[in-house]
Order: sequence, then C-alpha cells, then structure tokens
Amino acid sequence: MPPSQWFEMHVYTSYLRPSLIVIALAVSLVLAGQAKAQTNASQFIGQLGQQAITILQSTSGSLEQREQNFRQILAQNFDVAFIGRFVLGRSWRVATPEQQTDYLALFEDFLVLTYSRRLGGYTGERLAVVDERAAGDRDTVVRTQIDRPGGPPINADWRVRATETGFKIIDVEVAGVSMALTQRSEFASVIGRNGMNGLIEVLRARSSKLSATAARS
Repeated sequence: MPPSQWFEMHVYTSYLRPSLIVIALAVSLVLAGQAKAQTNASQFIGQLGQQAITILQSTSGSLEQREQNFRQILAQNFDVAFIGRFVLGRSWRVATPEQQTDYLALFEDFLVLTYSRRLGGYTGERLAVVDERAAGDRDTVVRTQIDRPGGPPINADWRVRATETGFKIIDVEVAGVSMALTQRSEFASVIGRNGMNGLIEVLRARSSKLSATAARS
C-alpha cells in the first residue's frame, strides 16, 4: 500500500474526526444558563466553541473563506508549533532545520484542511463544561461532556496552557484517548516506514489532495 494511502486510512479516521466535533462544541452550557461559575480556562474553552459554532452554522461564504476563518481559530487558540513538535517526538531533534520548517508549515495546513472538510457536519450536539483541575504549574485540564442526539455522550478533556500570549490548547483527550499521543504514534509509524522526508511528502500530498477537493466543491 502506498504510504499516502496507509497514512490516510490510519490517521484521518482515528485522530481528526472526533476532534472537530469537540472543537465545534466547546460552547458550554453558558448558552443554556446551566454552567457552573467558570475560571478563565473554562471561559476560554467556551469562547473557542462559540467561534467554531458560528463557522459551522454559517451558510454564507465559500468553503475557502470558512477554511480561512477556521485557520485563524486554530492559530489563535492552539499551540500548533508545540503540538507539531510533540507529535514528531525524537524525530524533531534529529530533523534538519529545513525539514523542521517544512514539517511545521505542512502540519498546520494538514490540520486546517482536514478540519475544514468537515465543516457543515454540525447536527445539534451540545457540550457542557463539567469541571477543571490543575495539571502542573502552567496547565489546566477542562473536563467537558458532549451530548449527542443520535448517540451516547462523549467525554473530552482539554489541556490548556497559560502562555505569555494567553491560553493555548496543547492536547485534547476524547473518550480517554489523547489526540496528541495518537498522532505521535501514527507519525512514528510513517517515519519508521519512509523516514522524515517520507512523512513530509505524505503531509504535502494530503494537503494538496484536500486543497484540490475543496477547489472542486
């Protein structure tokens, strides 16, 4: 099986599908007047969800415009560079500066393009901020629960880090599974098969394919 097909089959379904639902629904029960008093980390998650919901519910503008809006949300609220380095693991330290630059650019494109292809899939799910807990000196884990009309609830924990530029999401656990760790395992498998340049080419091919699909939509 070509590496791009293997990558798509293993990564696209296991990692990205549930995370868009989580991002889109981090609106909390503030909207329904049922939320508990929130700290800043919980409010941050709620505001992020409100932005994503606005994009999902919008029927105006092109897919490219909505994709750009989603890119802005991603860049503003996720520490994409940190996540990208983490999921690469030890391969980051041995990659050349050129490989690191290419990889981080493609990693962001990959996330934005894959998420944006799911826009329009919102079907009335609601997310409640349940509680939060400290995780180390800088991080807070905000626990949420998504109620779905057509299935059982989904539990999701957001790991939020306080940075000099505000709160940033560095990981999401869906049903107890860390998305960053899942992606790290998938990328390690690709690198083990095809090397660092192989991963870069797979990400480039995936991004190009999604861009072409969007252009035809």
